[in-house]
Amino acid sequence: MAKKIIDSYELTVNDIIINISIFSDDDEPVPVYNISITNISETTKIILEKIREEFVSQETKALEEDSLETSTIHQQFKKGIMVLLKKYFPNANKQTMDMLINYILQQNIGLGNIEILLKDKNLEEVVVNSAHEPIWIYHRKYGWLKTNITIPNESRIRYYSTIIGRDVGKEITVLNPLMDAHLKTGDRVNSTLSPISSEGNTITIRKFAVRPWTITDFIKENTITYEAAALIWMAVQNELSIIITGGTASGKTSMLNAVANFFPPNQRILSLEDTRELMLPNILHWVPLETRLPNPEGKGGITMLDLVVNSLRMRPDRILVGEIRRKAEAEVLFEAMHTGHSVYGTLHANNVRETINRLTQPPINLPKQILSALSLIVVQHINRRNGKRRTLQIGEVTYSGDAKPVMQHNAVKDTLEKINEPTTIFETLNLYTGLTKEDIQKDISEKIDILKWVVQNNITDINKIGLIMSKYYRKQSFKQVIKR
Repeated sequence: MAKKIIDSYELTVNDIIINISIFSDDDEPVPVYNISITNISETTKIILEKIREEFVSQETKALEEDSLETSTIHQQFKKGIMVLLKKYFPNANKQTMDMLINYILQQNIGLGNIEILLKDKNLEEVVVNSAHEPIWIYHRKYGWLKTNITIPNESRIRYYSTIIGRDVGKEITVLNPLMDAHLKTGDRVNSTLSPISSEGNTITIRKFAVRPWTITDFIKENTITYEAAALIWMAVQNELSIIITGGTASGKTSMLNAVANFFPPNQRILSLEDTRELMLPNILHWVPLETRLPNPEGKGGITMLDLVVNSLRMRPDRILVGEIRRKAEAEVLFEAMHTGHSVYGTLHANNVRETINRLTQPPINLPKQILSALSLIVVQHINRRNGKRRTLQIGEVTYSGDAKPVMQHNAVKDTLEKINEPTTIFETLNLYTGLTKEDIQKDISEKIDILKWVVQNNITDINKIGLIMSKYYRKQSFKQVIKR
């Protein structure tokens, strides 16, 4: 059996030191994500298990039906745990006692080793399929990996779902075996109970990015080229509407967030989302809005259509929509485009022409003639074999409402290449701004220079990028932007 270490790093979770190693194994179909706790010995773990048997297990069982929040439960447990720890570890200092308390709480009242996975910033998804197999994770760099973490039984998985639901005011039961929730951290959780999931209870956690992707990240990761990013920037600066499309987990929302990096600070921006995912520079005039599910009596719900209609009464300059799904909200958004608002949103579609089909066919079913209000379509793609995300296509929308690809990803060279000259966009800019084709090309070149400087200086903080954009819109000069 040959094992090869691919990567290794260290995490600290609640004062517990965790060693992470990722290795390939001839006996495993995918690399293995292995965790080991270094500052708690095996002997100590055995003693902690005795404490669990003596105190925690009984209380945990009682808490499964309790409605208290986890933070309150933790406080209630600490006193009792401390008594037992002093009995078994009389010479331990305060730091060690705090660490051992955190370990017991994590393993018995919290989400166990799942909490370790949630602290790893390299992970995007944490998936529990059943108690019969290890937890899977989606690593930002290495894609899907199997872990060395298992959950002992199905009741424990159900208990974890109960904990999650309790903290966000939701419930998962035999009569209600499906739960979609969002943690206070922004992480999205979906849980199912057997027999709906026939192999066992499941938990799927999509982690919220603490640091949003910026245009710098996209360029550094070879997701998009300087020229393509500059073209998008020029479109944003001139208030042209853009839709970002792609499949699940292709990076649509991340790209939407990166596009918002280019917004000027002197305009009012409204974002409309089912769940708060977008993070814009703090210098922007930004109002985030979220939908709300109805209560058990069916009252108090706020739909995306409600937000779209209301947003137009709030004097927005730009409207960001997390995802366009239905005809009514799409109609209002395109009407907003035709009345001078800039709209940016995401849609599930795999290429520029499919985007047009999705918009003109059920369930959205818009008339083709109104699509000309949309200027750019940016298509994101994820290669499932290697986990790499790429901008697959950039297309312009013609006056007839058709899509014309202007840039397309070359899979062999792994780069985004120009395949057609933009015409509709350039004609639109000339009509409304007087810019000639030569002016536009010069503008794009200067934007490329600024983007190269940003990447070379590794400026990835969203607020710093916001300040650079602010300076650009004030000075409109590369030399002035880079001037300290």
